Amino acid sequence: MSKPPHNGPDSPASRGLSSLHPQTLAVHAGVEHDPLTGAVMTPIYQTSTYAQEDVGVHRGYEYSRTDNPTRTALQRAMATLEGGRHALAFSSGMAAIDTVFRLLSPGDHVVCGNDVYGGTFRLFDKILKKQGLEFSYVATGDIDEVAAALRPTTQLVWLETPTNPLLRLTDIAAVAALTRQHGARLGVDNTFASPALQRPLELGADLVVHSTTKYLGGHSDVVGGVVVVNDDRLYEDLKFLQNGIGAVPGPMDCFLTLRGLKTLSLRLAAHCANALEIARFLEAHPVVERVIYPFLESHPQHALAKRQMAGGGGIISFVVEGGAEVAHEVARSTRLFTLAESLGGVESLIEVPAVMTHAAVAESALAVDPGLIRISVGIEHAGDLIADLGSALSLAHKRSSVAAGVSGG
Repeated sequence: MSKPPHNGPDSPASRGLSSLHPQTLAVHAGVEHDPLTGAVMTPIYQTSTYAQEDVGVHRGYEYSRTDNPTRTALQRAMATLEGGRHALAFSSGMAAIDTVFRLLSPGDHVVCGNDVYGGTFRLFDKILKKQGLEFSYVATGDIDEVAAALRPTTQLVWLETPTNPLLRLTDIAAVAALTRQHGARLGVDNTFASPALQRPLELGADLVVHSTTKYLGGHSDVVGGVVVVNDDRLYEDLKFLQNGIGAVPGPMDCFLTLRGLKTLSLRLAAHCANALEIARFLEAHPVVERVIYPFLESHPQHALAKRQMAGGGGIISFVVEGGAEVAHEVARSTRLFTLAESLGGVESLIEVPAVMTHAAVAESALAVDPGLIRISVGIEHAGDLIADLGSALSLAHKRSSVAAGVSGG
C-alpha cells in the first residue's frame, strides 16, 4: 500500500515557498500543474474511488473519504499559509473543532475563553459535556485567570483571538508558554484573523482551526473547516479521526476554497482598510455608545493587536443607544449591509449576535449584550458603506425617538 499524500509545506507542491511573502504563498501554495493536461489550477477530482495497481497497492489514493487530490492541494496550501507541517480539511469549521475534541477522553478538562462563537459553546456545553468533558470559561486575555483555571486534568486550552463577537485578544505566546509548562495543548481558532493577519503556530500554539467558510473561501459560496498542526504524531491521530469519522469536504468545496485562497491577501487588505475607516466613523457617531475594533486606539488591547496581528481584520462590533430595539432597527435598515449570519465574504453583512449567531449562549454566563451589533465589512467602497450605516443609524434613532414620544404622551 502506498503512503498517503504529504500535506505539509515541504511537500512537492509547496517546497521552497515558506520563505515567500503571504501574497505569493496564497497564489502558489499547494498547487501543482496537472501532470496529464498541464492545467494550472488543481482539477476537481469528482470521484469516490480509485483504480488500484494490484491488490492493496495504490498510488496514494484509494477512497475519497480518506484522501482526494483536490483536498490534498487545499491541505498543502493551508499548511503552508499557516506555517505548519500538516493540515486536514473538514466539511465545516464545527466538524474540524469536533474532531479535535475527539482527541480527549471523559474526565479531561478544557479551559476556554469566555467569549466564543455560539456554535462552539453549543458543541461544548450541550454535546461534549454530556460525554464527560469538563469546561471552564475564563477571560483568556488575563494570563493569571488562565493559570488559575488550569487543573491536573487540563488537556487543552482553547482560544479565539480576536473573539467572537467582542473582539477580545489573547497573548498567544504567553498562553502557549503557560500551557506547555503545564503539559497541555493550546488550540487557537484563527478564523477572524486568517493567516494573512496572524499565524498562531509561530507563536507557540499546538494546533490552529479555521472555518474556511469565512475569509479563506471569501465569497460566501462554500462551507468548510481546517486544522493545521506541526507535530507529526498529532497529525497522525487527527488523520485517523478524519478518516474514521468522515466529516470531509467534497472536491468541489475544496476547489472553491483553493480559488478563494489565491486572493486572500488582497481581500484582507481591503477588509482591514475599510473596517478601520468605518470603525472611526462609528466611534464619532452620536448614536453609537461603544465601538470595538482591535486597531482602534480605544481598544483596551490595542498594543497587543499591533504586536500580534498584521491588521485589525474585517469585523467590527458596536453598541447603539436604545438597546435591542434600536439595534434590530439598524440591522434591518441597511441597504448594502445584508442582514445575515456568517462573515468574511467580499460583501458586507450585519447581524445582532444575541438573537442570531450567539443565541445558544443566551441563558449562560457568556450571554451577549442584546444591543450589540456585529458587522462583517466587505470590500465595497468605504464611503458607500459609511453612508449606508449612517442612514440606518439615523433612521433607527428617529423611529426610536418617535416611538418613545408616543409612549410618553
